[in-house]
Amino acid sequence: MTLPRHTVEKIGGTSMSRLNELRDTLFIGARAGEDLYRRIFVVSAFGGITDLLLEHKKSGAPGVYALFANDDNDHGWLDALTGVGAAMNEAHRAVLAHPADLTAADEFVRERIEGARSCLFDLQRLCSYGHFRLSSHMLVIRELLSGLGEAHSGFVTTLMLQRAGLAARFIDLSGWRDEREHTLAERIAAGLDQVDLTCELPVVTGYAQCSAGLMREFDRGYSEVTFANIAAQTGAAEAIIHKEFHLSSADPKLVGEDAVRKLGHTNYDVADQLSNTGMEAIHPKAAKVLRQADIVLRVTNAFESDDPGTLIDDREAEVPGVEIVTGLNVVALELFEQDMVGVKGYDGAILDALGRHKVRIVSKTSNANTITHYVEASLKTVRRVVRDLEGVYPSADIGARTLCIVSAIGRDLTGTRALSRGLEAMDAAGLSVIAAHQTPRNVDVQFVLAADDKTAAITALHRALIPPPQAGTGAAKPLKAA
Repeated sequence: MTLPRHTVEKIGGTSMSRLNELRDTLFIGARAGEDLYRRIFVVSAFGGITDLLLEHKKSGAPGVYALFANDDNDHGWLDALTGVGAAMNEAHRAVLAHPADLTAADEFVRERIEGARSCLFDLQRLCSYGHFRLSSHMLVIRELLSGLGEAHSGFVTTLMLQRAGLAARFIDLSGWRDEREHTLAERIAAGLDQVDLTCELPVVTGYAQCSAGLMREFDRGYSEVTFANIAAQTGAAEAIIHKEFHLSSADPKLVGEDAVRKLGHTNYDVADQLSNTGMEAIHPKAAKVLRQADIVLRVTNAFESDDPGTLIDDREAEVPGVEIVTGLNVVALELFEQDMVGVKGYDGAILDALGRHKVRIVSKTSNANTITHYVEASLKTVRRVVRDLEGVYPSADIGARTLCIVSAIGRDLTGTRALSRGLEAMDAAGLSVIAAHQTPRNVDVQFVLAADDKTAAITALHRALIPPPQAGTGAAKPLKAA
């Protein structure tokens, strides 16, 4: 399926909560006539809604899904689902003004929430019989609940744009009450098949129900995967992600707004490194789809429609240099075994244990008798991994401690002496570096320090390796880290 030359554009959840501002800038702004179209918008749920439906992304506080999964017949998930409906109503009342639109949005929420409630009740009753196991249905439930958020925001956005005079069209890929099985490609094709991009503006749900199950592999990164696949499948001229900030050389809250620079241009290698360190420009699997389809990605500040943002493609840097400094708290899982020298299998056992506990590896180092994995997980979870490994290697010395990794990243660090200059900067700042390493690919340098030193290390590294903004240009406003 190849449509007229167009862009596919995604709006994040935090930005969605400022939909009225986006209507007057991003959606319409100075555009008129045909310039309003030839765009496909993929929307996330309103800010905070997916946290209420699943679990809080940062704190882990249980949402409807987590409460349903751990239900002990007190039906706490019921109250949580009612709370989601109230939060959805509050979200669309903040952006819709016309009484007819509010009535339509209220009815949409009521129908979806009641449908989900009936589905969960029926499943709970079915699984009260010994032949059925609730655990085998939980992934489907997670997908069902998650899709409610994007369907709601997509419907509300369409109402708002239609009221503003645009020929907006709601494309619901969530599979609500659809008994047919579709692959992701088939779901996208069915949704967009009758759309005329020259005179219609499709508003597409970030969640797409498909036979493979997006959440099985991507969990909450599914909306960017949907976005990337739509761009690749429709032959988009450009894929654009609108955030509430610019991609910048560091978090301005840490190093100062006057010190940071907008990236402007980087490549997919850097985007992958950012994802690995928690400063995600785009989900790495979504970046892979765009990269293979030879589609460039642009990351913009949604509220600065005149700013071109940062272009991400496959071009190498014209001049080597560090482009961004970021940091991530990690837990160091260290296994020391004197008998490890020359013996295979130790790393395999560690990887198996980390996989069982769904722990993400950020980085890894090893020598003759020690293997250290730096992982993104709670110390409590890593201690479970330690107990597993102690059963496999009773004579090994296995420990875990909280640290941080601070990274200097760029398309090409050749000749920049980023490692040695970074160590000098840390020393001058009075910071003790526990470990440091650089790979032959020469796109990042990593420094391991005590967790409490992360902010000071980012500031020192940014000051040493990132040139200040040129006089007269200043930093992009207001800059925030991804």
